[in-house]
Amino acid sequence: MSTSSLGEFELIRRYFAEASTDASVALGIGDDCALLLPEPGEAMAVSIDTLVEGTHFLSGTPPAHLATRLLGASVSDLAAMGARPAWFTLALTVPDATEEWLEPFAVSLINTAKQLDIRLVGGDTTRGPLSLSAQVHGFVPVDKALKRRGAQVGDLICVTGTLGDSRGGLETLLKHDTESDQVRYLQQRFYAPTPRLQTGMALRGLATSCVDISDGVQADLGHLLENSAFGADLELSALPVSAQLEAYAGLEQARQWALSGGEDFELCFTLPAVERGVIQKLPEPVTVIGQISAEPGIRIDGQVASGSGGYDHFAKD
Repeated sequence: MSTSSLGEFELIRRYFAEASTDASVALGIGDDCALLLPEPGEAMAVSIDTLVEGTHFLSGTPPAHLATRLLGASVSDLAAMGARPAWFTLALTVPDATEEWLEPFAVSLINTAKQLDIRLVGGDTTRGPLSLSAQVHGFVPVDKALKRRGAQVGDLICVTGTLGDSRGGLETLLKHDTESDQVRYLQQRFYAPTPRLQTGMALRGLATSCVDISDGVQADLGHLLENSAFGADLELSALPVSAQLEAYAGLEQARQWALSGGEDFELCFTLPAVERGVIQKLPEPVTVIGQISAEPGIRIDGQVASGSGGYDHFAKD
């Protein structure tokens, strides 16, 4: 396979031009704009995520893993709104457009897009430090979108899946841990987050608020409480951690990573207590970790939590 750089239009034609095949795409990749056909009676949900080498992933990360991480993180925002995925655009900045890098990236990207039922309809490519952005578009019935605001006193605080796995996966990479079943599982959770789309759509009309967990459940729960006078009471022991993470890091560390490790891309949502029975009927595992309180602030096992508990890209070192 040649290591020579490809021109921009050859790059698009060779790796991405066949990705937009759907009746909702009147005109896809290859023109100045895509022409898209929205569904009647639905609002469009739009979000964008960026991965930057050295900030969001380690240098030398295999390109196939970058594709799954980029799409998983981006589509998770649609899940948090209860939206159904439709299309995405890709902005790709690479130091050198070699076939060795582009082919595994493109194959992984398109396969992941098929699994998530979302179509690539356009984007941009340029030369520079490695950076990837995906803007995702989805649909949700008008007035049915899940939002960050709306939690009420007494609501249950719930999360999908298990927490802290992504932070554990990053730890295995930083430490260059020897491959094992635990290490493989945690790295997979880091590289290929699972957007909880089915649960997000099932929560339409039920959840009073929702957010995806990108900065850690403590920090993202704080987003649900912004602009309200309410607070939250969490139980540290209730945080769901995987057997693999507990075996790798020990229960105490696993719970701390579950609380503030970030980038799990699970959902954190609030649900009226009278709807507790709905939890067992949701399509993916859900755990109740606390309750919305009339007292401002976040308390963990009765103690006021210090700081935001999450990652801030612009915080001073």
